[in-house]
Amino acid sequence: MSNVNRKNDAPVRPPMGGPGRGPRAFGPRKPINKKTVIRLLGYLKPYWPRLLLVMGCIIISAVASVSSATFLGRIIDNHITPMLRQAAAGESVSYGGLAVTILQMAGLYVLAICASYFQMRIMAVVSHSVLKGIRNQMFEHMQSLPIRYFDTNTHGAVMSYYTNDTDTLRQMVSQTLPQVVSSAISIVVVFISMLVCSVWLTLLVLLCAFAMMKVTAKIGGKSAGFFVNQQKSLAGLNGYIEEMINGQKVVKVFNHEDEAKEEFDRRNDELCHNATSANKFANILGPVNNNLGHIEYVLLAIVGGAMAIGGVTNLSLTGGLNVLTLGAIASFLTLSRNFMQPINQVAQQINFVAMALAGAERIFGLLDEKPETDEGYVTLVNVREEGENLIETAEKTGIWAWKHLHGDGTLTYKKLEGDVVLEEVDFAYEEGKPVLHDISLYAKPGQKVAFVGATGAGKTTITNLINRFYDIADGKIRYDGININKIRKADLRRSLGVVLQDVNLFTGTVMENIRYGKLDATDEECIAAAKLANAHDFITRLPEGYNTLLTGDGSGLSQGQRQLISIARAAVADPPVMILDEATSSIDTRTEALVQRGMDSLMHGRTVFVIAHRLSTVQNSDVIMVLDHGRIIERGNHEQLIAQKGQYYQLYTGAFELE
Repeated sequence: MSNVNRKNDAPVRPPMGGPGRGPRAFGPRKPINKKTVIRLLGYLKPYWPRLLLVMGCIIISAVASVSSATFLGRIIDNHITPMLRQAAAGESVSYGGLAVTILQMAGLYVLAICASYFQMRIMAVVSHSVLKGIRNQMFEHMQSLPIRYFDTNTHGAVMSYYTNDTDTLRQMVSQTLPQVVSSAISIVVVFISMLVCSVWLTLLVLLCAFAMMKVTAKIGGKSAGFFVNQQKSLAGLNGYIEEMINGQKVVKVFNHEDEAKEEFDRRNDELCHNATSANKFANILGPVNNNLGHIEYVLLAIVGGAMAIGGVTNLSLTGGLNVLTLGAIASFLTLSRNFMQPINQVAQQINFVAMALAGAERIFGLLDEKPETDEGYVTLVNVREEGENLIETAEKTGIWAWKHLHGDGTLTYKKLEGDVVLEEVDFAYEEGKPVLHDISLYAKPGQKVAFVGATGAGKTTITNLINRFYDIADGKIRYDGININKIRKADLRRSLGVVLQDVNLFTGTVMENIRYGKLDATDEECIAAAKLANAHDFITRLPEGYNTLLTGDGSGLSQGQRQLISIARAAVADPPVMILDEATSSIDTRTEALVQRGMDSLMHGRTVFVIAHRLSTVQNSDVIMVLDHGRIIERGNHEQLIAQKGQYYQLYTGAFELE
């Protein structure tokens, strides 16, 4: 069954073209909700053993980074300075101790390299596993959303969830998150090492770090809001591009190129503005923090040197009171670099965090969309007939029945026949704007019911209600005497065959596209359905016949050929009720004459609802419903309506086409 046909009497998504339309996202917006962060971290919970290994690797790397600074001080104070004294005194110099210290440092660096390697490998697996789970959850949830959601959201904007938004999450999980954790651990380890070296110099570093964080908060706060809006603008632009590509022929036919370019420029300017503003602040953050780090480094060198020269007593975390040595100053300068660098790295990651959380907020918005409700409990099952009794069976008998478990616990089976009744049905896509008024009709098994009327009269809406793509506001729809609200939607739709004016073919062979109507259909059943729809001849002339691969929605086929495959797809499902929504509108008169015989065979013995403009499709209907502004104003067969000389008579005598 194809997707719902979007006509003028169905809701349309917000307009994408035209100046001034579409969402505007200039200027920063409110901060991301903390619940988004907590919810996002919840996706990492299943991987906590691996994350513990990553944490261990990060700790090893942080300790190695700190140890390199202390090694430098040990080399200067314990080896180089004594060796210089020995050389000045003419004594023999021993390099053994220096070599051992250097080898120890080399070993620690090798350990840090291995830790970083395993950290990156593990996080690559974790990040892509998390994204795989999120994409699976999004797609699974998307299948449960009502048709209304896809009628009111552009396909490009929906695709942006799977591309741009998930990519920002990948970058945050695989790079930003480990970097932030690594920086936090490094800051703690380095801070303790600095206190061990000199409390006074550590206080100076803290003052400089406080100034750096204030600058980061000021600049980073401005860029974060624009990064959030950048994601929204990008989604809007993707949606517009998708719509323009799909409607390129219409754009050219109506010479709408200049207006399309104008609207694209506006949306592109909006994206450029938000992206430029975000990156403008983000790009100046790094140089500003780096220069603050340089100033801090110079201040430490001056203060440390003055303390050493002046013999100022140094205070350390261990409680020792001594004078700063040259090695201690060198070690502390390196430690200060190692302390400021993580702070600067965290500041740089703020922008990526903002983008990722903006993407996460959009993804969670999709996941929080209310799924299509289905309170039905009547199911469709295979049965076999034993006298007047219907016995449920696992065998494929070709006989179907409604399995109805009543409130009193009794179980009944009602044979699927295709008896459809609408009783005083009212419906509105938007509250306060009714589309259908007091629609009452019945279609007995085997009857052919046609709907005619102007565009927007409500013809397609009626068939959408029978499918339960939308639920009625008032009244009842009964299927074989059962209120369709009690029938599970999947089983209801399985019993209906739909052929739409807008054909959707999927990437795959011709055989696979026909089998889409019945996944367990054999090749012989698919070929028989194609013959019934008079599609067999042109299919056999394709390069690979039924194994010809179709791509791009069957772009290599004519519109009529695509429609014939759609009819064959409905035929192979063999449902008791058929809905033909202008199914032959894309077929030329000669092809229609061929397919009409197949359509008559397809409709034989079935309840059929037809929406058509061609009188050849309408005239032989058992009953014709003439709709006007959501009301049935005339009903009867062709001869009866002609005799009434009402609106149908005017349509029939005024032109060959009804519209």
